[in-house]
Amino acid sequence: MVLVYVEINKGRVKKGSLECVNYASNIAASVGGTVTALVNNADASQLEEIGKAGANKILSVKNDALGNDSMYLSATMEQAAKAENAKVIIFGFDVVGKAVAPRLSAKLKAGLVAGAVDFPTVNGNTMDVRKNVFSGKATALYTINSDIKVISLLPNSFPVKLGNNTATVSDFTVDLSSIQNKLVVKETKTTNSGSMVPLPEAELVVSAGRGMKGPENWGMVEELAGLLGATTACSRPVADMHWRPHHEHVGQTGIAIRPNLYIAIGISGAIQHLAGVNGSKTIVVINNDKEAPFFKSADYGIIGDAFSILPKLTEAVKKFKANQN
Repeated sequence: MVLVYVEINKGRVKKGSLECVNYASNIAASVGGTVTALVNNADASQLEEIGKAGANKILSVKNDALGNDSMYLSATMEQAAKAENAKVIIFGFDVVGKAVAPRLSAKLKAGLVAGAVDFPTVNGNTMDVRKNVFSGKATALYTINSDIKVISLLPNSFPVKLGNNTATVSDFTVDLSSIQNKLVVKETKTTNSGSMVPLPEAELVVSAGRGMKGPENWGMVEELAGLLGATTACSRPVADMHWRPHHEHVGQTGIAIRPNLYIAIGISGAIQHLAGVNGSKTIVVINNDKEAPFFKSADYGIIGDAFSILPKLTEAVKKFKANQN
């Protein structure tokens, strides 16, 4: 049996979680098993969507204390794995998965591959799992031969496919009484962050760097992103200077993303930044330095001043959308 952790965020099932259910369904088909998803505080429509993604059974937890705390979640998944006799456990390679998957792996003495980018190859009781290495410049094949296997999936590695499958839903009660923990949550909000898709799930991203010269100029970046329905991001220096919140920082030391379109404005393209965005399907670079390293990785490049190009690009998008209506 394959167990999947499904996360609800801002009233909807995370796209990355639906990818994980699809991924688990593929594994279950390979080994002749079934898929069980565990989700906390989901409503009827969300449970239905999880079933359509490929879950055969859903363990529905109703525990407000659970939240996204790694200790609580690892204990919950451990109890679910033992109750369901799970042999493969799937997470998203996101903030939650990075914190919980290693804990659970240690608890269950399970082999772990973090950040898988392809379906595993099943060979008897072993699985060969492919992941990116060397900042995305190469891939490596890892073999898991433990009885229980834990895999976390790199977001946006696969399109979400929904079918007509219906899952059975069972209430699942978890015992967290032995855990002594205190969770403090701090949120940083920007003016339009509430309507944006989270960066790991975003298919369109507009990102900017020090070339914007200051936080007061970010309005034009947000306007373009809003017109495109994109999520905003930034380079590390911008986050370090507190021009933008740290949760928008993409790169090797920030969030790794794989959008369909990544627009980089005023970012030179240092290797650390490229490591977090080189999985993007299409990269567009706008920079006034024709020697900027980013142009070597770009699918499309515009050499020029962002303060001149962005308004023209924004107007072009407005005209295009007006003609579509």
